Amino acid sequence: MKVLITGGAGFIGSHLSKHFLSMGDEVTILDNLATGNLSNMSGQDVEFVNGDIRDEKLVDPLVSRSDLVLHMAAALGVERIIKEPIESISTNIFGSEVILKSASRYTKRIIIASTSEIYGKNPKQPLSEDDDRVIGTPQNIRWTYSDAKAIEEAMARALHLSQGLPVTTIRFFNTVGPKQTGKYGMVVPRFINSALKDENIAVFGDGTQSRVFCHVDDAISGLVSLVENKASIGQVFNIGGEGETTINGLAERIISQTGSKSKIINIPYSDAYPIGYEDMHRRVPDTSKIQSLTGWKPKRTLAEIIEDVSNFIRANIKA
Repeated sequence: MKVLITGGAGFIGSHLSKHFLSMGDEVTILDNLATGNLSNMSGQDVEFVNGDIRDEKLVDPLVSRSDLVLHMAAALGVERIIKEPIESISTNIFGSEVILKSASRYTKRIIIASTSEIYGKNPKQPLSEDDDRVIGTPQNIRWTYSDAKAIEEAMARALHLSQGLPVTTIRFFNTVGPKQTGKYGMVVPRFINSALKDENIAVFGDGTQSRVFCHVDDAISGLVSLVENKASIGQVFNIGGEGETTINGLAERIISQTGSKSKIINIPYSDAYPIGYEDMHRRVPDTSKIQSLTGWKPKRTLAEIIEDVSNFIRANIKA
């Protein structure tokens, strides 16, 4: 099978590439390296195309010769969205339009990576796939990511209904693991980086906000289970972990597990981000839909996630 992965030099994309190569498939990666890194593909026998998903002339032939398209490319990370809102909106809407229309033109099986940000600040927890979006004012620029991904989902749905596009949408909840960088605000690698250096761990807000984290290997196995099940076509699925923790609690666990001397300091959002940021207090996934369809469940605990990320960061510090 020929697999095209947009954003394949990124965190989740590079893990997907590794999986499909291990299955004997041919993998082509399209990535402009805005947030991806060539080192993520080290040792992987892939065809790499350095380019932008908004380039229709580049995208179309890549899609046409693929059997499966995994659309992972996106402008993401709270810090990047707030600092580069126009570029991020363009990438996430127009780029996805190019990919989806090309997949529809050739009736290619496609998986699109959406996000738990879709739900905004809906207080109903846990969040299931048919729950409403509760979004803040457009003046808070952080919501542009949620809005853009919602438009992407709507385009995918429209093309499925009107042209039979065989698409499945996945909403990832806080996927973490080796190769993830804390550069754009991802909390687990950022905390572990600080802990391994015995530096203060900066927790934005009061730290009582809570999340559920999912190991990237579990996220990949969930995605693969949907690729293999034709009943998933035309539907949307949450993929997330189990075991809710506050952000202060996460920092405490990382300090304990890494044997760090770090201290936790709480920083007001107004000091951490420019104007345009708003957080949500709680975000917990309901994954019963994918469990019912494919039998998938996350296997790895938060302790295992911290261990794997710590080992990866330690290895890179030594290197």
